[in-house]
Amino acid sequence: MALEWQKTPLLLGSQSPRRADLLRSLGLQFRQMKADFDENYPASLKAAEIAEYLASAKADHLAPERKEKELLICSDTVVWNNNESLEKARNRSEALAMLQKLSGQEHEVITAVCFIGPEGKHILSDRCSVRFKSLEREEMEYYVDHYKPYDKAGAYGIQEWIGLSAIEAIHGSYFTVMGLPTHLIVDYLKKRL
Repeated sequence: MALEWQKTPLLLGSQSPRRADLLRSLGLQFRQMKADFDENYPASLKAAEIAEYLASAKADHLAPERKEKELLICSDTVVWNNNESLEKARNRSEALAMLQKLSGQEHEVITAVCFIGPEGKHILSDRCSVRFKSLEREEMEYYVDHYKPYDKAGAYGIQEWIGLSAIEAIHGSYFTVMGLPTHLIVDYLKKRL
């Protein structure tokens, strides 16, 4: 028997297998669509503002695809390090440069979630701090060459080898770092009832 909030029909605006797995693990039923648009944002935005802007833009882009009773969920993750957003690396050298910036440092991961449903639009975000141990060059190369983290903010996935071997501390939700703050989604679904 499903919990009442698990019965909400959802449209996940992401092709991320990680986000889909997390929603499935929550016992939610959903369909998926990719928010295929240019992820540019105003240069004046910082940290959570970037994640919230992009999650909202993705949701606006997909809103016409939402069925009448569906709740559309779109998200965006930002790795914020020394007042700079580390985006998705375009190639091996960019990925290695990002990992070098994170090595031996603490950074912030912010994931925003935008909901569009019959009741309107709502944006929430969650922050988490992550501390990396100092990485050797060969460790960074091993990770990039074996895991090709070009689809991830900051050029790393916490659920991959690098998370197992290099993360010393995390303060906040592991799932926020993965790209979907599941606790915010459950809270939002419960409040809608």
